[in-house]
Amino acid sequence: MTTVAAAVVELLAEAGARRCYTVPGESFLSLIDEVDRHPGLQLVSVRHESGAAFMADADARLTGVPAIAMASRGPGSSNLAIGVHTAHQDSTPMIVLLGQVDSQLRGREAFQEVDLTAFYTPITKWAVTAERAEDVPELVARGWRIATSGRPGPVAIAIPSDFVDAEFSGAVPPPVAEPATLDTAAVEELAGRLLAARRPVAIAGECARPARDRLVAAAEHFGIGVCTSFRRQDAFPADHPNFLGHLALATPDATVDAVTGADLLLVIGTRLDEVTTQRYRLPAPGTEVVPIGRYGHGGIDADPADVLAALARRGGPARPVDWTQVHGAVDAWSTPPAGDADGGVHPAAVIAALHRHLPPDGIVTNDAGNFAAFLHRYWRFPPTTTQLAPVNGAMGYAVPSAVAAAVAAPERTAVAVVGDGGVLMTGQEIETAVRLGAPVVVLVLQNGMYGTIAMHQARDLGRTSGVDIGLVDLVRWAEGLGAAAYGVTDARELDEAVRRAVTGRRPAVVAVRTDPDIITPTATLTGLLERVPV
Repeated sequence: MTTVAAAVVELLAEAGARRCYTVPGESFLSLIDEVDRHPGLQLVSVRHESGAAFMADADARLTGVPAIAMASRGPGSSNLAIGVHTAHQDSTPMIVLLGQVDSQLRGREAFQEVDLTAFYTPITKWAVTAERAEDVPELVARGWRIATSGRPGPVAIAIPSDFVDAEFSGAVPPPVAEPATLDTAAVEELAGRLLAARRPVAIAGECARPARDRLVAAAEHFGIGVCTSFRRQDAFPADHPNFLGHLALATPDATVDAVTGADLLLVIGTRLDEVTTQRYRLPAPGTEVVPIGRYGHGGIDADPADVLAALARRGGPARPVDWTQVHGAVDAWSTPPAGDADGGVHPAAVIAALHRHLPPDGIVTNDAGNFAAFLHRYWRFPPTTTQLAPVNGAMGYAVPSAVAAAVAAPERTAVAVVGDGGVLMTGQEIETAVRLGAPVVVLVLQNGMYGTIAMHQARDLGRTSGVDIGLVDLVRWAEGLGAAAYGVTDARELDEAVRRAVTGRRPAVVAVRTDPDIITPTATLTGLLERVPV
């Protein structure tokens, strides 16, 4: 005889989960205990539930296997929700276990009670509350299948606190999802359409990244020009002649024109979100669109890796398409400026320094904020570098996700690129990294404001309000959390600080005072304020 908690933990370990991220809560004590005691699982206690969810998201994206995020009842579950929403929009498989009030107290607005099924339904693939203790393992098994089938995503299972210690003697079906079979006839038909197309273009996203080499081979064989979807810059090598750019908040005209002019558009392993489609202006009317991946909107419903491998293996001579002009325009657009800044370090110089010192197999996580425009524009992703970034624009993502990356892949260098707004939201997870010995590097572009909001206010209103952030001494702050720390106020100090942080193999923070006036790669805050009459 075993308990519900023990059965659930064993099931998750057998399915392939390796880490559980949580802030401990009294409504799931036995689950915490069972995870900690299981030889195949690591319990990672974090400083805030949002960090737990962001870490689980990053872990799953990096490994391809769902991680577990746990939180307790109303307050903990509310804190966790931002990272679950991130996983939902990013199509990341995640198992969310939520402690709930005792079953006999439900429905009476008991202490910290929230209807967790109703709360989590809009931000998950599936949300459910267990009604009987004996149902819990089966619900978790079903949740694993749902999270990893079709378009991946998070599932949430709420477990009343009196259920986890209940005895369990039933059998649990295996949680592994059935793989989709490849329709070889559909692939052959697609190959014919690619050969007949004049300007075939692909948009590659999150589920195309594990098949990057196969995508390169297929692109070369069929002459496909490849764009990457928003914050999926690692899905195709930026130095490849068929690379047509990154569909982001700021996108070169040449990239948009290439997608607009495509007569056949492959959408590989991604959804066509608002940013990728440039506010739903793409694809152009009349463009023939073929989705590849398990996103439930036609096309070829199979693992993109299998489809791309079949295309790459197809015999016959390669059919080249000349993408030189588009690729050259994207290259020129992505070249960092050479000028200096007056009121601090130029943000582009920070990105250039990171590019010089990060190993080719590094992991870059980035937060939301105006600083990210410089990363997206000037970072040229080598073929072996991984990017982890939230398509829902959640602030606070970078530091927790980099910590998870350093835990899940300690042999690689994980760097969080973040603004002072984001680092002051979740930077306390540096303590988690120090405690676990995870050698994460946090590169902070500190301009003393919520830059994105200041930009919008200046452009639309001609003034700013509520955007100031005090110039916190992030060096002393980081040292207080146990990390190495380097302060940079002059561009000449950048290389040495970044080099020491990257090679030190311990948690480290590089705090760079950037020029607050340089608000985007193409605009200054002063210039925007002057354009709008007050």
